[in-house]
Amino acid sequence: MTPTFPFRQARIDLDAIADNVRHLRRLTGVDVIGVVKADGYGHGAPAVATAALAGGAVRLGTATLEESFALRRAGITAPLLAWLHEPGRRFDDAVEARIEIGISSYEQLLAASEAAGSPASVHLKVDTGLSRNGIATHELEHVLAEAARLERIGRIRIVGLFSHLSGASREDDLAQLAKYTAILEMTESFGIHPEIRHLAATAAAISLPEARLDAVRVGLGLYGLSPFAGRTSADLGLRPAMTLTAAVAAVRRVPAGVGVSYDYTYRTERETTLALVPLGYADGIPRQASNRGPVLVGGRPHFVAGRIAMDQFVVDVGDEPVSVGDEVVLFGDPTLGQPSATDWADAAGTINWEIVTRIGPRVPRRTVS
Repeated sequence: MTPTFPFRQARIDLDAIADNVRHLRRLTGVDVIGVVKADGYGHGAPAVATAALAGGAVRLGTATLEESFALRRAGITAPLLAWLHEPGRRFDDAVEARIEIGISSYEQLLAASEAAGSPASVHLKVDTGLSRNGIATHELEHVLAEAARLERIGRIRIVGLFSHLSGASREDDLAQLAKYTAILEMTESFGIHPEIRHLAATAAAISLPEARLDAVRVGLGLYGLSPFAGRTSADLGLRPAMTLTAAVAAVRRVPAGVGVSYDYTYRTERETTLALVPLGYADGIPRQASNRGPVLVGGRPHFVAGRIAMDQFVVDVGDEPVSVGDEVVLFGDPTLGQPSATDWADAAGTINWEIVTRIGPRVPRRTVS
């Protein structure tokens, strides 16, 4: 009898995550801050956090405080840093939970200093050219002067100074590094001596040694994916952690000329077999990959046939044998012959970060070793 595979499932290899951290620690020679925002890039933040720490990460990073609180509730006791805050946010709960606060403005600095239970542990985030959050150049001296005063009187503890690179080019990143270095010198002139200087994310951690400083913030690399066009995970010594699978939900034999899925963007050229896969854009499968997304059905390569719908898509398997319950692999580790998240990103005209992060809650995560 044909084995029945899980209806929908994302298998998360925690050993791969730990190994990726170990590899990047060896490569960079500095501390690793594991970035587990967006529910661990869709992999499940608590399990990823535990694996990253087992691999030697010294800190974890999230975008929001709520993400950090969820890790605390899950039993994670390691240092946590959160850096994106709603306007007017108070930080009493962050201080109580021992969460380090990324500071991007004068107002956030004052709010941190006013938190009950202070001193608040903060990382000053400076804008070196990405033009997103981070202390703006025009208010930098004002913020640094106040930060130095607040640290002297015991209202804050300045743990780190950080920024984020654009990755536009090596020249652009080096220009940002030069600006960061100038800001660091200014910071020290105010009597502020951060314990941790961090600038590089995965791409710069690998390709720009000058930017490694005291620590690197590893997001994509933690999950075994490559940030570079033309360089695979295996090229970088990384192993993808997520394998997305489903089970064939229905099979039908159809004649030539049959339209498949919405708008009939695909019509069968000959008599063939169609297999229905129970994953769709509600589960994070990009509709833009219609007629292009690669899959393995029963271990053999095929492509999506027709439009990807909300809950399902169709694969034309020709004359190959396929049964209800057979496994369909959308992406995983290409060294095992599976399509990669990057393959799906290319098919959808996006990036592999988005492919894994958008996998929705209807898809159960199952951790494996």
